[in-house]
Amino acid sequence: MVDALIFDVFGTCVDWRGSVARAVAADLPDIDAEAFATAWRAEYDPAMARVRDGARGYVALDDLHLENLDRVAHAFAVGVPDRLRLNAAWERLDPWPDVVAGLERLKKEVIIAPCSNGSIALMTRLARHAGLPWDCILGADIARGYKPQPEVYLAACAALRLPPEAVMMVAAHNDDLAAARRVGLRTGFVPRPREHGPGQVRDLRPESDWDLVARDFVDLAEQVAANRKR
Repeated sequence: MVDALIFDVFGTCVDWRGSVARAVAADLPDIDAEAFATAWRAEYDPAMARVRDGARGYVALDDLHLENLDRVAHAFAVGVPDRLRLNAAWERLDPWPDVVAGLERLKKEVIIAPCSNGSIALMTRLARHAGLPWDCILGADIARGYKPQPEVYLAACAALRLPPEAVMMVAAHNDDLAAARRVGLRTGFVPRPREHGPGQVRDLRPESDWDLVARDFVDLAEQVAANRKR
């Protein structure tokens, strides 16, 4: 029995690869848009690692994305006509087909909120674009840190005034769930086998005995509702 579900967003709730590639293709029509999007995303974790490791203070993901955009554009030897407009592609990511319906069903049962590395501003604009019906926005800006740091998960629980065992972290990434479990949260796995394109090899299946494993968000909502009736 849980009272709140908190969600990874990039990859779990929304298709970052297809959506960013579409924006890149519109602004930079002469390059391989999917390769550029993939390279941009590849800078994501190293940029956050420098914050997690204490090499620099907390910097919102919006700014890290912009720095990463400049780095990737240089590697592709391409100029970006409007850097800020292209960087805002991360606020216009499309949800996977099951997400909105599943979240709307879950919202009838429990509190739902993102626990993302995205800033409050980014997550708010993304929710408006994608129709994600969150009750509130949690994650990196609340904790001033980045997953998988323990304080990110614990800050989300504290903001809701709930103990970790009353909160379930939902993600398509096994390492995210492992970090949440280590600090006492429940865990729910929903695979997204197309997140990284047709050649994806990781996170195709659960790699531990997560509390719930669901086909998609609609199945997740049905399992949560059934558990709360027991």
